[in-house]
Amino acid sequence: MFLEKLKFVFSDPGLRKKILFVLGVLFIFRLGAIIPIPGVDAARLKEFFAGNQFFGLLNIFSGGTLDNLSIMMLGVAPYITGSIIMQLLTMIFPRLKEIYQEEGEAGRKRFNQYSRLLTVPLAALQGFGLLALLERNGVLGDLTAFDRIFNVIIVIAGTVLLMWLGELISEKGIGNGISILIFAGIVSAVPSAISQTFAVFEYSQIPLVLGFLVSALVIIAGVVFITEGQRPIPISYAKRIRGMRVYGGMSTYLPLRVNQAGVIPIIFALSILLFPQMMVSFLTGINSPTIQSISQSLLAFLNNPWVYAFLYFFLVFAFTYFYTAVTFDPDAISTNLQKQGAFIPGIRPGRSTAEFLYRVLSRITLIGALFLGLIAVLPLAMRAVTGLVTLTIGGTALLIVVSVVLETIKQIEAQIATMEY
Repeated sequence: MFLEKLKFVFSDPGLRKKILFVLGVLFIFRLGAIIPIPGVDAARLKEFFAGNQFFGLLNIFSGGTLDNLSIMMLGVAPYITGSIIMQLLTMIFPRLKEIYQEEGEAGRKRFNQYSRLLTVPLAALQGFGLLALLERNGVLGDLTAFDRIFNVIIVIAGTVLLMWLGELISEKGIGNGISILIFAGIVSAVPSAISQTFAVFEYSQIPLVLGFLVSALVIIAGVVFITEGQRPIPISYAKRIRGMRVYGGMSTYLPLRVNQAGVIPIIFALSILLFPQMMVSFLTGINSPTIQSISQSLLAFLNNPWVYAFLYFFLVFAFTYFYTAVTFDPDAISTNLQKQGAFIPGIRPGRSTAEFLYRVLSRITLIGALFLGLIAVLPLAMRAVTGLVTLTIGGTALLIVVSVVLETIKQIEAQIATMEY
């Protein structure tokens, strides 16, 4: 069955053209990812990244373009940040919420346009702050004011180019373009991780490696199961009689996903958790013994594995509930069902339906929040057990990879089904 579908994918001209288009865009992306900005000290950069978790996170969401300070060093991170800010602003400004939820496809296009416009100033701020921090830590050489402005313009242009390439993939290719770019960056780091593992490999570690492979398969299966898991709410439509005809009376269901929030809570949690580390790192460079001593103590506390793991798990758990509340409104769904003449069997329309949805959503969100929290801290646990930095699985990267693969497979299967019929 799988081989037949694969054969059909490459035998159909339209689908083959889309896949080749995506591969061509990814080639351009990886080509830009290896071109560094001027004045980079490669050895100092590698040393800086090895001891900084914050920039490890940014490197994931830049698609692996930050670890060599390429011209696309910011990746799509400013666009993701802009999208998150726009989502949060819908809670403050009702007009934005109307545009996003009630104006259909045209409203969503307009909302996405606001996110794109917000990306440019965010890229400028992130680019300037990041380059200033790296220059302060000796990663970049002594630069003139013109060099600094020129580098900021380069990284803004790189972000805008990647945003455009991602939208081209979504429009003319297969899958979500932004997610595929991040996916490509994560996957591109796998060969390097494997080579680093074999560089320090010893025969006594064979049971450890085999145990890791088995655990990896179990974890990936669990992530797929939870990501695809949903609670179907039965929906019935009332019968309406017009003349001699009967309309309605059909039944369907409303799917509530177990992981309703996706990977967004992990992004929120890491941003809040690691931002103080970046600020404290700034303070350690101040020429004051008192400030340096306090900063070093705070940095040691924040870098404690147990403290970091506990705060990380708690913030992911809390943000899962927060983001689910932002994106899923039981009151609005209850109102829409009532307007359409639909109801949940055994539940009164209106307020009772909204309360029922709240109860169900809170229960399945508990499972989703625990799942996200465990996946987030899983790399820390595996490093503690194996003692090897390269033998880790879990976290943001795993969720992104699984989500992108599942979404892309679904879109390909939908294309195949359309062409078969």
